[in-house]
Amino acid sequence: MCSVILLLRPQHEWPVLIAANRDEMHDRPWLPPGRHWSDRPELVAGQDLLAGGSWLGINDFGVVAGILNRRNTLGPQAGKRSRGELVLDALDFADADAAVAMLRDLDAAAYRPFNMFLVDNSDGFWLRNDGHEIAVEALPPGLSMITSSDRNDPSSLRIQHFLPRWRSASEPEPERGAWEDWEALLAARDHHPAGDVFDAMQIVSNTGFGTMSSSLMALPSVQHSERSPVWRFLGGRPESASWVTVDLT
Repeated sequence: MCSVILLLRPQHEWPVLIAANRDEMHDRPWLPPGRHWSDRPELVAGQDLLAGGSWLGINDFGVVAGILNRRNTLGPQAGKRSRGELVLDALDFADADAAVAMLRDLDAAAYRPFNMFLVDNSDGFWLRNDGHEIAVEALPPGLSMITSSDRNDPSSLRIQHFLPRWRSASEPEPERGAWEDWEALLAARDHHPAGDVFDAMQIVSNTGFGTMSSSLMALPSVQHSERSPVWRFLGGRPESASWVTVDLT
């Protein structure tokens, strides 16, 4: 039950901003973002050591791909392929549109249900697999929040509680390294009055499940091709870990 926030700003010098929390079982081993795949040297991604795939990554062409479980589908299932493979497969492509063309033709029943997003500095997409078909929706300009339910879904208590706060937060300024409001929201542990700790942005529980890492990303426009994408990563809780800049060179 992860969270991804995408802000699409066409014509802006930083047209794509992303914030993400990864929620997972504490004992599931992983590595922070890096070039972990010798057969895919063009991508940087976090590595899930259990299944070998990833939850979030970027390639040298500026395509970002991320995947989230749909509600009540945590963990692997016998007879199903790992959803984390799809992040790696998507990052084999030089633009988001080409990656989506491949993904939409997959056998939906081969995977547990998922939400997935793909963006580059021109296009953005949300893919929803309900276990029967993979639906694709172009992301509109503005703010989108995706959890284990649909994009900006008002039935999600997390989205109900936090989407207005994301919309009113100060927009980051990647060129200055200014992400303060977004950092604070990723760390927020309050929740909807009708919910519980699992409806917070930063999940801290005694169940062995919680928020394991956070990411902040920015993609530069075509007109600013001299700039590099930005990926800031927090490999733990804010009180015990520090934000680092991922090496994308």
